[in-house]
Amino acid sequence: MSDNNHCGYAAIVGRPNVGKSTLLNRLLGVRLAITSHKAQTTRHTILGINTLSSGQVIYVDTPGIHERSDNAMNRYLNRTAKSALADVDLLIFVVEALGWTREDEKVLQLIKQIETPVILVVNKVDRVIQKEKLLPYLSEMAKRHSFVEIVPLSAKSGKNLEILEELVLSALPVGENFYPEDQLTDRPEKFFAAELIREQITRRYAKELPYAVSIEIERFEELSGLYRINAVIWVEKTGQKGILIGKDGLALKEVATQARKAMQQFFECKVHLELWVKVKKSWSSDEAALVRLGYGETQ
Repeated sequence: MSDNNHCGYAAIVGRPNVGKSTLLNRLLGVRLAITSHKAQTTRHTILGINTLSSGQVIYVDTPGIHERSDNAMNRYLNRTAKSALADVDLLIFVVEALGWTREDEKVLQLIKQIETPVILVVNKVDRVIQKEKLLPYLSEMAKRHSFVEIVPLSAKSGKNLEILEELVLSALPVGENFYPEDQLTDRPEKFFAAELIREQITRRYAKELPYAVSIEIERFEELSGLYRINAVIWVEKTGQKGILIGKDGLALKEVATQARKAMQQFFECKVHLELWVKVKKSWSSDEAALVRLGYGETQ
């Protein structure tokens, strides 16, 4: 092992919809985390392992920390995100350029309760039209906390990404790599199958189905280079089932087609996908139902 080899865990944290998952995907060079314009698309912590010539960064993508706690799902998301703060070597706190909300402040107050070093990422600088406002904003951010560094960047375009990557690696402890060089994540393929289905639904029905969808993979088999996947889409109301299925089943067929295409690209093999929609009333408010659907404390 080189004396200059750095390895450790870096959690990407922030309020919903600031671009955390987009940032993770850009850093890894692959679409590991699902994305959409809807808040709280990310429901689980996902490890993204990036092995470089001088070390290994294990990124932890987390759900957005938010103010709502009105049901079991929202409480689970906040617990999941908060637990990630305490178990890492570095925090990457993502905010949106020129913005600061009550939820940003909530994240900052959680960060201040622990001693983990923090790099502040000011994302979406490509959207800033009046560039002269950026410098005063960065100065204002510097006064809020003793950040290790403040990096303005665009996760979407990749601007300043290499600067962030170098800063993250150098901030991690010196040590041997934790994972094999070719390992990308700690999650099984079955997990990503469910996420890719949920991504299609989230992107299409963000307004009609707020937080009301979960995916359960009932069958995941590899047969002669073909993945056979059967999945249930759980919703909370009969009306939501009707929206997902659509007239003559066309809406569900379209979701299945797009999810299958995404899976074939992700898994790099042919996929046969079958989907069903079932109703379980108020599952997002039921702690036991959440555990059965994969939202347990250990997730």
